Amino acid sequence: MADKIKLLIAVLLVIAGVTGFYFFDGAPTVVRVLSVIAGVVLGGLVAGLSAPGKHFFRFALDSRDEAKKVVWPTRKETIQMTGVVMAFVVVMALFLWAVDGVLLWLVKLAMGQGS
Repeated sequence: MADKIKLLIAVLLVIAGVTGFYFFDGAPTVVRVLSVIAGVVLGGLVAGLSAPGKHFFRFALDSRDEAKKVVWPTRKETIQMTGVVMAFVVVMALFLWAVDGVLLWLVKLAMGQGS
């Protein structure tokens, strides 16, 4: 129950920040934007104190660690694979153009308009 209350407070803080943006209509834009940022930051801090927030934070850290393990291709590999993809696209486009032409010819032949 305490986690639900914390999440509710977090949502209310975000809503308060957005409401502050419209409440300070005559204020400088910096004040209005800081109102939203403060609401989101405070809401995030309160949500981070709940069990789901802690699970999410742990998940985010694990995701960052997994992203560091990714082996990115070299420039040469990237250029080679891009060339392979482009060649495949051209071949597939020519194939589909040929199939479309044959089907068009067959339909015209079936309709009695063939030459």
